[in-house]
Amino acid sequence: MMRTRPLKVALLGCGVVGSEVARIMTTHADDLAQRIGAPVELAGVAVRRPSKVREGIDPNLVTTDATALVKRGDIDVVVEVIGGIEPARTLITTAFEHGASVVSANKALLAQDGAALHAVAEQNGKDLYYEAAVAGAIPLIRPLRESLAGDKVNRVLGIVNGTTNFILDKMDSTGAGYQEALDEATALGYAEADPTADVEGFDAAAKAAILAGIAFHSRVRLDDVYREGMTEVTAADFASAKNMGCTIKLLAICERAGDGGSVTARVHPAMIPLTHPLASVRGAYNAVFVESDAAGQLMFYGPGAGGAPTASAVLGDLVAVCRNRLSGATGPGESAYAALPVSPMGDVVTRYHISLDVADKPGVLAQVATVFAEHGVSIDTVRQTGKDGEASLVVVTHRASDASLSGTVEALRKLDTVRGVASIMRVEGE
Repeated sequence: MMRTRPLKVALLGCGVVGSEVARIMTTHADDLAQRIGAPVELAGVAVRRPSKVREGIDPNLVTTDATALVKRGDIDVVVEVIGGIEPARTLITTAFEHGASVVSANKALLAQDGAALHAVAEQNGKDLYYEAAVAGAIPLIRPLRESLAGDKVNRVLGIVNGTTNFILDKMDSTGAGYQEALDEATALGYAEADPTADVEGFDAAAKAAILAGIAFHSRVRLDDVYREGMTEVTAADFASAKNMGCTIKLLAICERAGDGGSVTARVHPAMIPLTHPLASVRGAYNAVFVESDAAGQLMFYGPGAGGAPTASAVLGDLVAVCRNRLSGATGPGESAYAALPVSPMGDVVTRYHISLDVADKPGVLAQVATVFAEHGVSIDTVRQTGKDGEASLVVVTHRASDASLSGTVEALRKLDTVRGVASIMRVEGE
């Protein structure tokens, strides 16, 4: 039997995502009511610019006083899509303290203060859901913390930023340089006027922190994630990748150490084989590859950003939280029982592709190989080309630690025959 009294929803933010949340709540009201078991009512919308016309939203619901809205006491669920750390953190905490559960899309806040927010939610017996914070419309958080709750996840490898994937895909498919591809992404609306958060990996790093925490039942904060942007990737790097049967993606990688005693979380450009499923992810799409003991290899693919796709994830959480409100229950909270430490980047073991500018004369290759051997880094393949006294030497290693590779490169720079290190890139997905 359906309850007639509606569940009241407060919406914090009414931009690209928030306006879509409001639209879907209105146009799909009957279906949502049937799925939840009660009507849902938009009870208030907090915005910064109240004079802006918002189609489909009753102007009487619009307010600039977000604090008063979340303090009302009759609000069942607060949907937070304003982003940033403050005032979002205070508003979410206040919502819990005044009886509301929260649905958020705020990756930066959750990566920084997720543990504290979960604690406040638990203290007040309320839900904190955030499917939309990691990969837009792609169902990922719920599968990790519910569908795979009985399994052991060992690795999460993914493309979690559509802007960077569009740029790298354009560079790969057309031979364009970084700036040219960025300009096109900006013109098409895929990149912000200031793309720093995307191209320098900050956005992906926040998502990696959230994914690692859920996958490994341990607390992983943004500061724990190694981050390297993609602004230095060149057309020459793509040419080298193609020679290896690879392409280049900006990856978020979260994995258990071989002994299972620690985890790592990192974001950086990497070469991946064209045979890997992630290599075929084009344009602004996202995809995440999950490896676990029992389920094996799983891949989640779809639009990772945009108003409607992100709103889809928000509405999925809203339905789940509203069902919990009706039943008097709460869903899964933070699971950090494993408390695995996060290893530093120096301990990470992977393959490397190193491109060196060297003198074109006898003995250079032997000198370079000796340096690698002295630092315990095994060479897989070497390719050398050159003329007129200058040469390019490309070395692909077997698996080595980041620390040992760093020592190797430092020693290479001291060789008289090495003019410079053109590029260093990790090779993943094998």
